[in-house]
Amino acid sequence: MSPLSTALVGFGHAGRVFHGPLIADDDRYSLDLVVTSDPARVADAARLHPQARVVADLDEALAARPDLVVVASPPATHVPVARAALDAGCAVVVDKPLGPDPAEARALIAHAEDLGRPLTVFHNRRWDSESLTLRRLLAAGALGRVRRLESRLERWKSAETKPWKAAATWRDGGGVLFDLGSHLLDQALLLLGPVSDVHAEVASVRGGADDDVFLSLTHADGARSHIWVSTTTADPGPRLRVVGTDATFVASGDVQEAQLAGGMRPSEPGYGRGEDGLLVTPDGSRPVPSEPGRYQDFYGLLADALLHGGPPPVDPRDALAVVELVEGVHRAV
Repeated sequence: MSPLSTALVGFGHAGRVFHGPLIADDDRYSLDLVVTSDPARVADAARLHPQARVVADLDEALAARPDLVVVASPPATHVPVARAALDAGCAVVVDKPLGPDPAEARALIAHAEDLGRPLTVFHNRRWDSESLTLRRLLAAGALGRVRRLESRLERWKSAETKPWKAAATWRDGGGVLFDLGSHLLDQALLLLGPVSDVHAEVASVRGGADDDVFLSLTHADGARSHIWVSTTTADPGPRLRVVGTDATFVASGDVQEAQLAGGMRPSEPGYGRGEDGLLVTPDGSRPVPSEPGRYQDFYGLLADALLHGGPPPVDPRDALAVVELVEGVHRAV
């Protein structure tokens, strides 16, 4: 069976660090086209993926009739690029967020269903080490009933270096809540279910779009999620702390982004292996072996779906729920 011909639209951080390496490491795909017009990114794409044709124009890429189009361009372009790819007969992966406007995202999902073409969203942090380890512990009943999920992605940037991020408002998909926050909201909804109430503290420390956010979510079953996302925090807090009725689980951050950025392939020994977590009970604490992170599972599941008719790795309606939640927070504050 021939590999799935793939076009990657955008070669910024998402395209270069995540999608390009994951596609290239799975022999069920062939990365044939990269769409970018930035001279430095053109050079990077040609160096990292010499078998791919680098083009500046989306229409030129779609004219080649790839099986799959991966949309890794800025969020404001996600819906129009994905719609064009669907209309060209392609299956589509959209990097998170699905789109900044819930109505447009909802219409895109309906359009894909009308055409009968696969659409999924790259919520890759479902396959973070700590998320996989937590799901294993929950399945085993090790924590009892979860009372509170505390989740953080905090970083320090003295200034925003990407022009589109510096200029984008939240209506364009800009800001830390749409960026890092989309990951944590997806994880919270996946683990604890729908949200019935939200308390939000949204700040712009450097001016421009939001760069420091705290959310308290009340889930329908009464559990709470406390979520911190920031690019203006010099001393990040614990990545994950989950308080249950029987025990508390604490975990540090996933290593896959750093490994991929450093050129490590998912198929190499040691990929995805980070520090062990900690399980704390009234009787004491013990290390918990961490599940290796597996971002490659997203593209593995997608290949199964495209080649054999299985379900997509991420239901686009799950991604829509994240967009609706972020947009609702911004309109309320």
